[in-house]
Amino acid sequence: MLELNQDNFEKEVLKSDKPVIIDFWAEWCQPCHLLSPVVEELSKELTNIKFAKLDVDSNQRLATKYEVMGIPTLIIFKDGQELDRLVGYQNKVVLKNSILSILNK
Repeated sequence: MLELNQDNFEKEVLKSDKPVIIDFWAEWCQPCHLLSPVVEELSKELTNIKFAKLDVDSNQRLATKYEVMGIPTLIIFKDGQELDRLVGYQNKVVLKNSILSILNK
């Protein structure tokens, strides 16, 4: 899965030609570690979507810019714009259905 930072965020997210789902996480966050394998599995199933991770501790400016208040937070971008966000742990079925619903609006 793609690791995002200040240097590649614009190219990989804002200028992406396909939807991007960013997993805002931190090493110390237990729910983040529970969600990570779920996101990893979905990244292999939903190949028309780019999945990426962003460590909020290493990228505080981006976390602040996008007003990430709690983690894990998944933010869904399309055409460089935020479509929606999902906060907290969700199982694979619920998360997949939420993502597809958001992208098909």
